Amino acid sequence: MQSCEISSDSTDDPLSSGLRSQRQPRIVVIGAGLAGLAATKTLLENGFTDVTVLEASDRIGGRVQSVQNGQATLELGATWIHGAHGNPIFHLAEDNGLLEHTTDGERSVGRISLYTKNGVAHYQTNSGKRIPKDLVEEFRDRYNEVYELTQEFFQNGKPVGAESQNSVGIFTRDVLRKRIMLDPDDLEATKRLKLSMLQQYLKISGGWRDGPYPRQHEVESCESSSPSMDEVSLSEFGEWTEIPGAHYVIPAGFIKIVELLAQGIPERLVRLGKPVRRIHWNYSQREEIGDTNDHNADTQPGRPVRVECEDRECIAADHVIFTASLGVLKKSHESLFSPSLPEDKVQSIQKLGISTTDKIFLEFAEPFWSPECNSIQFVWEDEAQMEQTVYPEELWYRKICSFDVLYPPERYGHMLSGWICGEEALIMERYDDETVAEICTELLRKFTGNQNIPKPRRILRSSWGSNPYIRGSYSFTRVGSSGGDVEHLAMPLPYTKSTKAPPLQVLFAGEATHRKYYSTTHGALLSGQREANRLVEMYQDLYNAEIAKPNM
Repeated sequence: MQSCEISSDSTDDPLSSGLRSQRQPRIVVIGAGLAGLAATKTLLENGFTDVTVLEASDRIGGRVQSVQNGQATLELGATWIHGAHGNPIFHLAEDNGLLEHTTDGERSVGRISLYTKNGVAHYQTNSGKRIPKDLVEEFRDRYNEVYELTQEFFQNGKPVGAESQNSVGIFTRDVLRKRIMLDPDDLEATKRLKLSMLQQYLKISGGWRDGPYPRQHEVESCESSSPSMDEVSLSEFGEWTEIPGAHYVIPAGFIKIVELLAQGIPERLVRLGKPVRRIHWNYSQREEIGDTNDHNADTQPGRPVRVECEDRECIAADHVIFTASLGVLKKSHESLFSPSLPEDKVQSIQKLGISTTDKIFLEFAEPFWSPECNSIQFVWEDEAQMEQTVYPEELWYRKICSFDVLYPPERYGHMLSGWICGEEALIMERYDDETVAEICTELLRKFTGNQNIPKPRRILRSSWGSNPYIRGSYSFTRVGSSGGDVEHLAMPLPYTKSTKAPPLQVLFAGEATHRKYYSTTHGALLSGQREANRLVEMYQDLYNAEIAKPNM
């Protein structure tokens, strides 16, 4: 087994604040997404100079990925700024003029932007018929009533009944089915349609924090990127906190936020294409990484962490801020950390949920939809009595629950955006563009009843699940997990109460570590700032303690 080379390119300059230290603490930030960049920027602004960012991929941004399509920017990842009041992402965008070209419709309060303010969602059945608008609105109101009930368990301490199995999906399905079936005014055919719509709503709710529809609750406030709402914890569902105010898109692309964060970070500090193999924490000079006969001795004794990269370079560090996704932790925590993570942290990683939500963009030469249509919703009539929204592999396409019309057309052209989540998204990722485009075209023909819909002239789609450095879209509180698991995930190593080892060796940031704002871009940014500030405060305390010492 080869040994990795120890990197020792740091300077011994003291902190600009005047910290009386023998050397600058060396800090390695793993991941150049919003959390990693926010942490790095905060450290540099507070006088830390020996900071290195290791990014496994060949670009910065993490789960922000903006792609140029003619004059328009399409978002394969993060799309919306969720709320304005006190949202650091909003203030970054507003202060830097990124929202100047946002249309009035996109600024409308109480709904997601990107979709026409006055548009109408067309709910189509697999027999090619459109469900009447008044029936859709009646069902939507009922669904929103039940959504409000799901919030009460956490917010009001309401006890969870055993029959719900502590699941948002099971609770919602059970309550709404009873209300629908007991309605004396509906014909049996109407009841079946509403039950089918329920299944479609649960598919949507399972997938999108970035939900596009102008509904007040069930999608805009959707907690989850889960394979199924049956996996989302009912008792914890109300803890996620929505920031008040409008939801915004950034016309020039969400990547502009990434670029703003990166502005103050010297390029030499960010090392792209640098995946990490292992983080050795509580490292002592007697330990060796790899071949015990290797004579490449550590040139910087006293640093308690070694970051071993895939290319065998090792970087000695005082602190590591780890910002990789929960998906990466689930897949690789056993090989990533030596010694292993504490058992309670491992349990939290296993309990919390993360799934894949993918977007499918279809570009057409001309619109086949009517001018007032802002989305085409797929309602399968044969799913009225379905007990879950998970499909066998050959029926993966049934999880594509809708296509939405991007707005305004002057910016986006004639573009539809489809959504798919869960295991079915992973199956979709394995097919080539041609196959996915054909399947999407057939679905659109089937549900609209228009057999003349042409194949799109272009398809563009995300693949977050199969990306080895991401492995999912964003986190959710799965049945059996709680906000306490988010806190455990965020807790730095080593635990200070149980050891005299140097503190804050490994710190954890990323959207999955923010108890109130998990699954959001602002949660990711705030978590990075939080961990950087832990280090700032620790060194300030050390400095204050040192200058308070009496002169001997």
